[in-house]
Amino acid sequence: MTSVVIVDDHHLFRSGVRAELDGLVEVLGDAATVEDAARLVVEAEPDVVLLDVQMPGGGGVEVIRRVAERRPAQRFLALSVSDAPEDVIAVIRAGARGYVTKTISPPELADAVRRIADGDAVFSPRLAGFVLDAFAGGLTEREVDPQLDQLTAREREVLRHIARGYLYKEIAKRLSISTKTVEAHVSAVLRKLQLSNRHELSRWAVERRLVD
Repeated sequence: MTSVVIVDDHHLFRSGVRAELDGLVEVLGDAATVEDAARLVVEAEPDVVLLDVQMPGGGGVEVIRRVAERRPAQRFLALSVSDAPEDVIAVIRAGARGYVTKTISPPELADAVRRIADGDAVFSPRLAGFVLDAFAGGLTEREVDPQLDQLTAREREVLRHIARGYLYKEIAKRLSISTKTVEAHVSAVLRKLQLSNRHELSRWAVERRLVD
């Protein structure tokens, strides 16, 4: 039976996926953080790692990077609520063999895991077009901007709110996170983009048409 490790920072989701896959594939374990995921995958040696792209500490891309140092042949399937082109492209560039959304049914998910284990590439129908376009040069600079690829989904979300002129406390309320967490995300974005302040962040976002 194909073995899998589940990586997601939401306990209820991990438990739900384990229950859904019970009897269809062998679940060797699950992890909620990048560090725990990397350690578990190296120890358990699953056929496939089923991972979310949006996690603290670098997300699925960082999990792939860390595991690749010890298990370069490890196969990954991204499972996420996000179907944003930049999320799909970033994790595929990092080394994932497939990307499906969390609306997938349990039998379809189990089949996707088995196909990834067999060496296939698996994508939800709508997402396949993003990947084909990206590697054929068909996506716009906005969608494949290498600097944007550095940011996590939450960091991009905070960036867009900053560019719209919201204060930290307003962003915190809208995203249901603390003001300190917002400040931490802004600091991370400034560091990654090598910018100095929120005004430069706003200009950067506007120039790339990230603000509606």
